Amino acid sequence: MRIALIGFMCSGKTTVGRVLAERAAIPFIDLDRRVEERIGPITKFFASEGEEAFREVEREVLIESMDRPGPLILATGGGTPFHADNLERLVAWGAVVFLDPSFEELMRRIERSGGDRPQLFGLTGEALRARVSALLAERAPGYARADHRVDASGGPDEVAACIMLLGIS
Repeated sequence: MRIALIGFMCSGKTTVGRVLAERAAIPFIDLDRRVEERIGPITKFFASEGEEAFREVEREVLIESMDRPGPLILATGGGTPFHADNLERLVAWGAVVFLDPSFEELMRRIERSGGDRPQLFGLTGEALRARVSALLAERAPGYARADHRVDASGGPDEVAACIMLLGIS
């Protein structure tokens, strides 16, 4: 079983990925954590080195993670699928599952996270909502390429159970 979880920031990829990996008794990799092991805090690196440098490191770590033999649950970063040929690589590697919470649930999670995301840094209120809406619209064609779409508005156990019911092997 190889599953790549994609979705907007705060859609639950990391939390659901951990639950799913535990239930399936297979390894889990959080791509953002692996990137941070290499470069330190993402927001700081993003601000000092720029998005392009960040995406290069992210791509290297993605390829290394996918080269690992055996079953794996992989939680990508929110923007990972939309750079270089990352989405094509993910689709060829395993089952791609798009975690798709409702817009209102997504906004609650983003606001609760404290706005520490590079693409949203410093935005609040209507400016934040507008930026999230714009990014979602921009990314919609990529999300549509996922093998499966799962409503991720519920809790991580519920979402993981829905993914298990997909019967991905």
